[in-house]
Amino acid sequence: MTDSYSHAELNRETRIGGLGTEGTHSVALIDLSDYDTRKPEIAEELWQAATTLGLFQLSGHGIPLEQIEEAFTLSEAFFAQPAAAKEKTPLRPGTNAGWEFKSQVRPSTGTPDQKESYQITRPRMDGLWPDPAEIPGFREKMLAFEAANWGVAMKVLSCFALKLGFEEDLFTRAHDPASPEYQSTLRLIHYLPMENAKPEDFTGWRAGAHTDFDCLTLLHQKTGQGGLQVCPGHAAEEGAWTSVEPVTGVITCNIGDMLMRWSDDRLLSNPHRVRMPRKGEYLGPRYSIPFFAQANKDVVLQGPERKYPAITAGDYILDRIRANYDALRKMG
Repeated sequence: MTDSYSHAELNRETRIGGLGTEGTHSVALIDLSDYDTRKPEIAEELWQAATTLGLFQLSGHGIPLEQIEEAFTLSEAFFAQPAAAKEKTPLRPGTNAGWEFKSQVRPSTGTPDQKESYQITRPRMDGLWPDPAEIPGFREKMLAFEAANWGVAMKVLSCFALKLGFEEDLFTRAHDPASPEYQSTLRLIHYLPMENAKPEDFTGWRAGAHTDFDCLTLLHQKTGQGGLQVCPGHAAEEGAWTSVEPVTGVITCNIGDMLMRWSDDRLLSNPHRVRMPRKGEYLGPRYSIPFFAQANKDVVLQGPERKYPAITAGDYILDRIRANYDALRKMG
């Protein structure tokens, strides 16, 4: 088969769309409490997880459970709005800001993910916030939640900088939220309910197999709303998929392609997906909130061994966004 994408990461995705088998890999749960005094120990645990499964979970991260639950309540309120209200805040091409409905197509499946989402990217939100009269406090509370996730992400990335031999604040400087080049994103996701679905509707995916194109993803899930699965890269084409248990308050993290490239492939961005519910499982709507730590647009990505040509983070992300969303137009 001839590769059809300009990035190797995307061509890999085209080969991992099958059902696969059930995996049994262990997902590490890493405690970030007492971070300042335990940083070397935490860095070792993070490195071990990030160089094997590429996905791990965090406790002791410092974001209060009440703030996480509030973010989910606001997310549900946003998606409960009439379509006409959400259409006033549309996703703008190339910006990763605003609302979209079933418009993201994965190279692994060639079909739209069964979800809607709303992206918050700080410098690009003019005219994209919901009516404050309809959802009071949404803007302020979501920006505060975004900032809290940024803080956790920078702790994790600082540990990786330490292990890679970079200056420990390299990634923090590269993700400066005060810069107009900032492109990290908080994403609210609503997977469509399946209570009244037809049998054939269960043959697809809620989100097709993919790797993230950021540095680090922090994912908030709700207890009882499962479906997330991860597959180690070396087994991806055979498809041994391990389910990741969702627990409200526990953050699930995975390495993204940007950081894998930046680390000269030492840190692993492994495929993950969201499968359809099975008989006897919860069939209602599924909500999740990922934070994508993506280096500022003007930051140049290149690993210590210069394995890949230098590219700005802005050009890299733009290429990846185009590849995912342009696929929808190709289908037409």
